[in-house]
Amino acid sequence: MATISRLTTPSPAASTSTLKPRSSQSKTLIGFYSGSTFNAKVSSSKLAVRSNPAIRGPLVVRCSQGGNGGPAKRTVLHDLYEKEGQSPWYDNLYRPVTDLLPLIASGVRGVTSNPAIFQKAISSSNAYNDQFRELVQSGKDIEAAYWELVVKDIQDACKLFESIYDETDGGDGYVSVEVSPRLADDTQGTVEAAKWLHKVVNRPNVYIKIPATAACVPSIKEVISLGISVNVTLIFSLSRYEAVMDAYLDGLEASGLSDLSRVTSVASFFVSRVDTLIDKRLEKIGTPEALDLRGKAAVAQAALAYQLYQKKFSGPRWEALVKKGAKKQRVLWASTSVKNPAYADTLYVAPLIGPDSVSTMPDQALQAFIDHGTVSRTIDSKVSEAEGVYSALEKLGIDWNDVGSQLELEGVDSFKKSFESLLDTLQEKANSLKLVSL
Repeated sequence: MATISRLTTPSPAASTSTLKPRSSQSKTLIGFYSGSTFNAKVSSSKLAVRSNPAIRGPLVVRCSQGGNGGPAKRTVLHDLYEKEGQSPWYDNLYRPVTDLLPLIASGVRGVTSNPAIFQKAISSSNAYNDQFRELVQSGKDIEAAYWELVVKDIQDACKLFESIYDETDGGDGYVSVEVSPRLADDTQGTVEAAKWLHKVVNRPNVYIKIPATAACVPSIKEVISLGISVNVTLIFSLSRYEAVMDAYLDGLEASGLSDLSRVTSVASFFVSRVDTLIDKRLEKIGTPEALDLRGKAAVAQAALAYQLYQKKFSGPRWEALVKKGAKKQRVLWASTSVKNPAYADTLYVAPLIGPDSVSTMPDQALQAFIDHGTVSRTIDSKVSEAEGVYSALEKLGIDWNDVGSQLELEGVDSFKKSFESLLDTLQEKANSLKLVSL
């Protein structure tokens, strides 16, 4: 079981001394517009992003003017990284991937994808039709064609973030692609899928996403030991998170590599879904004490996860790996969009800012934080309060491991359904073109 006792926290200055803020630069805003409003807004900007059917309205970078009259690219995302050491990533991917360029200019430093994201992108866009037609005409089956579509997007996105990867010596600039969700309970199948994806994408800044299921924790160790960088996804509990960090360390130690600097990882700790489930349980309990804890569980658990992170990546064992060039498995805050409209739209971003971490944000969360987010180190500013919330929920009968298990099952099931739905959609497209038949 994970330990949640209070830990000594390094000072912000010590953690971010190499980051040099450039606060004199102007700011960029990202906004959502539609119809004529959109056309009017982008008429004077060279950084307009094309409309994406998978989201509500086009995502547009609206540039303020710098002192020389030209468009400036400064946003709060730059401050997030340079002042507090947290990397802002974008939780979405679709064609054309060049639509990412304005976001990179605004401070986005990486991209995450998952089966649900690709299901929305491919099923709602014609941008994939030409490649898909060529693939099925060449004899590819539907699932093989799907992977070809995905791999191209990932490769193209990796190219866009390559300069960030190079500038940070492999510390940032990653694009994540997930193994088939059908393999969530298949240890060796996941290892083989990760090896295959790593080989076919063939980019140094790709992260292979592996779910943190009990069956896949050993997969993480093996894949890391092979020198493949991994984004561990669907983490919902402290106990599973600790197992994931141990798998990373075990993998580094088992690799036999003398230089570990190119084997990196992030651990994607999911946030908003925790509140969604626990809030329902609190409402069922119905007492004033229970109702008062709504909307507090997810951030509290995340704060305690960060304490575990700091503890795990310190001490003699970690220092021995650092001597070989090892990099921390950064904690990544995922599921940062707000599901309950009654909550602040930056609830799962603003309180989770801390050094050596990542926050991946879908459109809504990204827009909200750029528009009115505040940059300051918050992740360990209220640890005692987080411990109190965590314990109070336990006293009310909330079983944290049970919550984690249920959310993991729901997450895996959701990705499986998205995956199967997309394959069905592609089959229908193929049938409509009379290219293939089952």
